[in-house]
Amino acid sequence: MKLRKVTAASAVVLALTVTATACGSGNKNESGSSGGGNKIKIGIKYDQPGLGLKKPDGTFSGFDVDVATYVAKQLGYKPDQIQFVETKSADRENALARGDVKFIVATYSINDKRKQKVDFAGPYLLAHQDLLVKAKSDISKGTDLNGKKLCSVTGSTSAQNVHDTIAPKANLRQYSGYSECIAGLQSGAVDAVTTDDSILAGFASQDKYKGQFKLAGLKLSNENYGIGVKKGDTATVNKINAALEKMVSDGSWEAAVKKNFGPADYKNEPAPKIGQIVK
Repeated sequence: MKLRKVTAASAVVLALTVTATACGSGNKNESGSSGGGNKIKIGIKYDQPGLGLKKPDGTFSGFDVDVATYVAKQLGYKPDQIQFVETKSADRENALARGDVKFIVATYSINDKRKQKVDFAGPYLLAHQDLLVKAKSDISKGTDLNGKKLCSVTGSTSAQNVHDTIAPKANLRQYSGYSECIAGLQSGAVDAVTTDDSILAGFASQDKYKGQFKLAGLKLSNENYGIGVKKGDTATVNKINAALEKMVSDGSWEAAVKKNFGPADYKNEPAPKIGQIVK
């Protein structure tokens, strides 16, 4: 009898041990480096409606957000495994070098200077510098800005480029953010706002501005938006390029453009070909 009691007790201990081991293994799989708990950090803008915007409820919206989410899915990540990190223009190269983010989707124009510090996948959108004016404005070309009030953000080269090359008599106004420029356009404090047409379309697509503004369609520059990746990470660049090609081929790219820019009547360029930079 005594032997049977010991055996039964041993069996219980063994069963508990096996159960505990199994539970422990499962927890490790959820949060460990090789389990389903992996996260991917992606740099975006937080303050650009239609492109990268953090909403009051903590969710994110915009074309860049949709592109980033699609790419992450192709890399094996579910939406709840994505952690969006605010990446301001001045800190993009450093954020990649430090490893703060895996890649950046944030109206990041590809140019030779930046390619010395980071690698780019894409481009995934061809934008142009343009003007946003009131819907009934008679401004239809750059020279119409002479004598008009032109707004852009402090430190931006967009307004200065227009002033120097197209409308030397334009009255430049510089505000701290594009939201202020758009509000100024609405109130009549300024006559036009200039930056990339994709950014302007995003602001104009907001519910509170629908129907009030229009893009002049001037195409004052070519801005090839790429996805920034840490210098030397060729494997990630190749995976992202494959994801972008799939996004275009299955119709997701066009759907994202219409969803985010459509209300502003944004006449987007066709999806650019991978590696093809329009000068």
